[in-house]
Amino acid sequence: MATHKFDFQHYIDRRKSPSGTAEERGGFGAYAFSGDLRVLRKLERLAPVRLVVEASVRFWKTFQRSDLLGTAVRVNARQFPEFHDQILKCAKTLEIVAPTVYVTHNPTINAGTYGTNTESFIVVNSALIDSFTEAQVLFVLGHECGHIQNNHVVYHTAAKHLASGLGVVVKWASMPAGLALNAWSRRSEITCDRAGLICCMDEKVALESIMRTGLGSQKMYPKMDVGEFVSQLDDIEEGWGRLTELTKTHPYLPKRIKALKLFAESDYYKNLLGEKGGRPLDEIDREIEEIIKVI
Repeated sequence: MATHKFDFQHYIDRRKSPSGTAEERGGFGAYAFSGDLRVLRKLERLAPVRLVVEASVRFWKTFQRSDLLGTAVRVNARQFPEFHDQILKCAKTLEIVAPTVYVTHNPTINAGTYGTNTESFIVVNSALIDSFTEAQVLFVLGHECGHIQNNHVVYHTAAKHLASGLGVVVKWASMPAGLALNAWSRRSEITCDRAGLICCMDEKVALESIMRTGLGSQKMYPKMDVGEFVSQLDDIEEGWGRLTELTKTHPYLPKRIKALKLFAESDYYKNLLGEKGGRPLDEIDREIEEIIKVI
């Protein structure tokens, strides 16, 4: 299993001056949610997480990679060239090597990034491509590229495998590893929503993409109200039922939308747009940490 040494102070310094190459930024985006990097550092020191991650990497190399190659269609310059151009655009924007992307037949509106740190793949379900606009697909590809840029892949794969039952391979490690990975994974999604926004550079498109993933219905989606959807957070925060989010790899969708809207107000994003002003990103990160925490 490939490991990474996260210099958290270096990350903070780079956020204050986010120019420079991806390599100079330490292998992660200067836009990344600070809570993501902070929890990711802790994961490396947890024995149950290491065991589950190692098992996930073995499972990926032995079984899942072959199944993907045998059942999905790989995108390249000759196979779906327009889609391939979108991938290249995201990779250039985030300053990463263009990833391998597959399209798989699946009626669920979704996409995911899997594999290892040295061999990662983005898998996009056909239903997403059929129902999303070109700009919305760009947001999704940017989101998934964010997982690759920010060293999420092996941990993200391990979290997905645990959620699907792979934890039986290392039974005693499953529960503690699952809770730790989920807590990190929910924060990693905040980082990657930012990557998606940076790739599409359109807040409305980004928010629409997140909402569309949750609703599914193409017929009802145009009538959906962003403000009303976010207001559901008030009901989520009441009662013990909110603790079910501890078992989730993604934050509840209203939380993701509220977090991304806050990022769009940041000085970092305003600078990318060529605008002045905006709130300090560190201040916004502290507010988002309060939004996404479960207990």
